[in-house]
Amino acid sequence: MRTIRLWDLPTRCFHWLLVLAVVGSVATVKLGAGWMAWHERFGLAVVGLLVFRLVWGFVGSTYARFAQFVRGPRALMGYLSGQWQGVGHNPLGALSVLAMVALFGFQAASGLFANDDIAFNGPLYPLVSSGWSDTLSSWHRLTEWGLYAVVGLHVAAVLFYTHVRKDNLIRPMINGRKQVRDGSGTDARGGGWFAFLVALGVAIAAVWVASGGLVPPPPPPPQNLGW
Repeated sequence: MRTIRLWDLPTRCFHWLLVLAVVGSVATVKLGAGWMAWHERFGLAVVGLLVFRLVWGFVGSTYARFAQFVRGPRALMGYLSGQWQGVGHNPLGALSVLAMVALFGFQAASGLFANDDIAFNGPLYPLVSSGWSDTLSSWHRLTEWGLYAVVGLHVAAVLFYTHVRKDNLIRPMINGRKQVRDGSGTDARGGGWFAFLVALGVAIAAVWVASGGLVPPPPPPPQNLGW
């Protein structure tokens, strides 16, 4: 056995910051209308983190790249039959990652146009009709239960691999390192500072757009000149 560098620091930060942002989003929406401003902030954080991860999936280090772990049906069947040998996300875990990114992305995007029927409107609410906003608000609430299911399955899978199959998936996501058998993996490469700054810049731009940066300001109210 030997130790390799598996998960780079940006990937690990993304993972745990997304956990905090999602927990914050759920907690603030349950606390009521007085916390909706914070719910929006956590939602924008999710947008930024997901955009960062999508870019990092192309410019990041070896095991963070989609090309490394997103495979076709043949790889999935090989894994289910016990023929897969590798490190990082296995073909089944890759499906879990894609499902969570898609669901969290839809949840965050729909929230940008949503309303709570009281006083809160998402930052991009002015770009859609009230009917579409109500529809997206409904989808936003319904998708929440799908997210609970996917996150629950993800946590259960991590615990199963860690405690039953004795393959600790939590420690590498903390310290970035993993013990592997000789010949089954090499140190992660790539994903340097320039790649990080590119991904961060795109994420910041996405948050600015999502927060309404391109939405024209409302017209000023008519002035009552009086006589």
